[in-house]
Amino acid sequence: MGRGLHVAVVGATGAVGQQMLKTLEDRNFEIETLTLLSSKRSAGTKVTFKGEEYTVQEAVPESFEGVHIALFSAGGSVSQSLAPEAVKRGAIVIDNTSAFRMDENTPLVVPEVNEGDLHKHNGIIANPNCSTIQMVAALEPIRKAYGLQKVIVSTYQAVSGAGNEAAKELYSQTKAILNNEPAEPSIMPVKGDKKHYQIAFNAIPQIDKFQDNGYTFEEMKMINETKKIMHMPKLEVAATCVRLPIETGHSESVYIELDRDDATVEDIKQLLKEAPGVTLQDDPAEQLYPMPADCVGKRDVFVGRIRKDLDRANGFHLWVVSDNLLKGAAWNSVQIAESLQKLNLV
Repeated sequence: MGRGLHVAVVGATGAVGQQMLKTLEDRNFEIETLTLLSSKRSAGTKVTFKGEEYTVQEAVPESFEGVHIALFSAGGSVSQSLAPEAVKRGAIVIDNTSAFRMDENTPLVVPEVNEGDLHKHNGIIANPNCSTIQMVAALEPIRKAYGLQKVIVSTYQAVSGAGNEAAKELYSQTKAILNNEPAEPSIMPVKGDKKHYQIAFNAIPQIDKFQDNGYTFEEMKMINETKKIMHMPKLEVAATCVRLPIETGHSESVYIELDRDDATVEDIKQLLKEAPGVTLQDDPAEQLYPMPADCVGKRDVFVGRIRKDLDRANGFHLWVVSDNLLKGAAWNSVQIAESLQKLNLV
């Protein structure tokens, strides 16, 4: 069934849901019937898709009757309650929350890295964390050529990763501070947490809640998801995740150690130049390197600042940037849907 699909988007009024619709439109994904779903609070909202106006409906189990592909991005609790209901009614769920990512029966997929895992799905396919997606897309061509022993990543993440409310907050706080007014209370670093800090003119070294081991949930997501996607349970991975006052576009400083010590910077550049979904931007003489301001609205993962470690022959440093709402969420989800079509799995 390659054509005329019934597609549902859950969380259609949110930041990622809106990007999913835009991406479906940009890719001219062949949809016969489109169902837009949200919470009761957002139901009734009007949304335009391909020039046609749709009314967003409240997501309930019966909403998925006849749906072929359901794109979920409405929070983990919604996915946990409604994704199994969608599957029960014959839909394939592509879920953008962390609800099923580490479930051993749920494939966690970045198409450039492990598209073949789609064959193992049982109705639900998990979209990885935004910061994980861009990193593994950049590392996979290097891993295939030279192996991989260790990854140490520091992220510089945009506020849109925390939703529309966080992006609005960045604007209002920035405006207030520039006008010498007090900044409004923040939802940063975690909505509902006991302490909150301004994000404007600041850097917050906490994304999501702290775990007992001292790492945040976001950091543990990167660590565990990278191992699962790359099928490398013993890979050494460490992460530090930081929120910056940038609206869109995650940046990452990534240090890797390879299995071999004969790779050169030019070898790595050539691999990335040819890699699917990756754009190499690396010319120090011309001050060419990826920046979040330039990646917004683009589907690729951008890589630059590639250099050999000064102390380890098998060590390399990379700078990786991507639009967290596109490759980090909406585009990767739609890409999975396209892969399902290509592999005749839908």
